Amino acid sequence: MSEHHDAEAGLDAQSRALLDAGKASGAPPLQDMPIADARKSLKDLMLSLDVPRHDVDRCEQITIPGPGGPIPLRIYRPAPRLGATCATLVFFHGGGWVLGDLESYDNTCRFLCVQSGVIVVSVDYRLAPEHRFPAGLEDCYAALRWTANNAVTLGGHPSRISVAGDSAGGNLAAVLAFCARAKGQPVAGQILLYPQLSLLEDPPYVSRRQFGGGDYFISRASIAWSVGLYLQAPDQARTRQASPILEEDLQGAPATLIITAGFDPLRDEGQLYAERLVKAGVPVTHRCFHSTIHGFMSFSGALDAGRDALGFVTRWMREHL
Repeated sequence: MSEHHDAEAGLDAQSRALLDAGKASGAPPLQDMPIADARKSLKDLMLSLDVPRHDVDRCEQITIPGPGGPIPLRIYRPAPRLGATCATLVFFHGGGWVLGDLESYDNTCRFLCVQSGVIVVSVDYRLAPEHRFPAGLEDCYAALRWTANNAVTLGGHPSRISVAGDSAGGNLAAVLAFCARAKGQPVAGQILLYPQLSLLEDPPYVSRRQFGGGDYFISRASIAWSVGLYLQAPDQARTRQASPILEEDLQGAPATLIITAGFDPLRDEGQLYAERLVKAGVPVTHRCFHSTIHGFMSFSGALDAGRDALGFVTRWMREHL
């Protein structure tokens, strides 16, 4: 039996049905669409398969000054607890640094806020190719600094600020955890959801080859497309600010949660990063949801694995943040 068929046997029925529906729709891969169409297509898909909406105590959208102009933030607050301050989570959305926005992740951020009791600050950073590396990263760092400076006003505490993101957002969160450490303002935790940690052209991960042919939602082609639009030059992929898996000094990293998916081209780099953090003495929780695909938490309306993962994340947040 081929490696492909061996793998297929472990794919859960809901993930298989989601992939089959995508193929049956006849829609081209995102990387073959005009960028505006790709942005709309992914947003429509995520909103149609999202986790049900949760009502937060308060949701506010503001803009803050950024290095390239105003940065929109959406702030979710849980119900207040008498005499208690909250932890704060700064969330960076996925989409390959090219796609994604606040609205696509609204229900996810609401869920994290309500179920964990944590303030969530969602960041609408600048996207490529209109704004290439490091523009989005700079916006995310500006949002992190603003959150730290305004934590008390938000109802939180400056020492209880963490970062999180999925896919490309996980990349940004991992980079910022070390940027904050270097600048003497370390974060309390990082949550990396199926993160893309290497932007190198052909990184040596089996999962990239095994699941990157186009059958499992994202592919090597779509990864190369988004990286090509994000970076100004290929050599930037060799910097730690683009590929955080190249960071050698992992000591002092914050408490870390890494979620991976079994049928994700990015699976192996997430697992390797978790193993390296453990060796550096960092408290790490790594959970692989073996039977599903990249992005599965954004499809929680259709995938039990996505709902299970969201619950797992919020339980970890309550215990560690």
